[in-house]
Amino acid sequence: MKTIEWLGNRLKIIDQTKLPETTAFVELSNYHEVVTAIREMKVRGAPAIGVAAAYGIALGAQNIKAENKSEFVSQFDQILHAFSAARPTAANLFRTIDRMKTIATTTDDIPGVKQALIDEAKRIHAEEEAATERISRLGAELIEDGFTILTHCNAGSLATAGYGTALGVIKAAREQGKKLDVIATETRPLLQGARLTAWELMQENIATTLITDSMAGYFMSRGKINCVIVGADRIAASGDTANKIGTYTLAVLAAENGVPFYVAAPTSTIDLSLSSGEEIPIEERSPEEVTSIGGIRLAPRGVKAANPAFDVTPHYHITAIITEKGIVREPYVDRLKRLFNRQ
Repeated sequence: MKTIEWLGNRLKIIDQTKLPETTAFVELSNYHEVVTAIREMKVRGAPAIGVAAAYGIALGAQNIKAENKSEFVSQFDQILHAFSAARPTAANLFRTIDRMKTIATTTDDIPGVKQALIDEAKRIHAEEEAATERISRLGAELIEDGFTILTHCNAGSLATAGYGTALGVIKAAREQGKKLDVIATETRPLLQGARLTAWELMQENIATTLITDSMAGYFMSRGKINCVIVGADRIAASGDTANKIGTYTLAVLAAENGVPFYVAAPTSTIDLSLSSGEEIPIEERSPEEVTSIGGIRLAPRGVKAANPAFDVTPHYHITAIITEKGIVREPYVDRLKRLFNRQ
């Protein structure tokens, strides 16, 4: 399934807010619509956000009317600012912004720049697709026949615009002939596990059991889970990893119960400019996502609700980080840095 597709003068995405009941595709004709789609989580997952933003920036540039490069750059910077404010935690978004900004400064030929931005967006998309396929093949070697795997949130094709990261590992292991069972958490408050991960795994005919987030410790303590695999939105130089809220809880439970805890993510999610997870910005979303589900209110009106979208798992709770350039273990500070020196 093509979850993100460039149509030449507009961007087509699957609206993840409509799943699993409706598989709806929407076409976005200007960059404002792409920014809104990212903010409203119609497209979500760090790699997919980066890809969508690349196309959205290229789309915005096509509509710039400027008589000279200075005017073009001024309007282009406004587009970049709009995207940078859409989701603050996903590292891929800011890596995309930096790459597109670099392309925009390469020449004074405005038509040439506009085409170069489209080409760069396609390149970013292709790189993410290739990275997720490689991650999946490498990660599958960690999975043994008969494993039951716990995953949290959604890190499949929907989240990556490619093969998937955490779910890609599961799919690749199954393609190797390994018999697997998957336990997927609901992932409150927006239920990406229940709505998206369960849906993707069922499309692949992979045996899946859905549990509430608070059931994970029960299953781990009874030896029902062989490993945990999650994705990531940003990884600091220390190996500390930001992922969907609740990931840290699972990592602590895994450590308590001797269950390996794996993070699968492309190197585009690694941010070596941040020394530790304490520096990762955490997005705070609307309290209404906690007090309501699908427009149905669950909590009394007026009650306060907190809604951090991510938490940070310290590196010492992570067994290994699976990237397209290799599987990395402690010490992460040295080994993550070495990844960027590999071709």
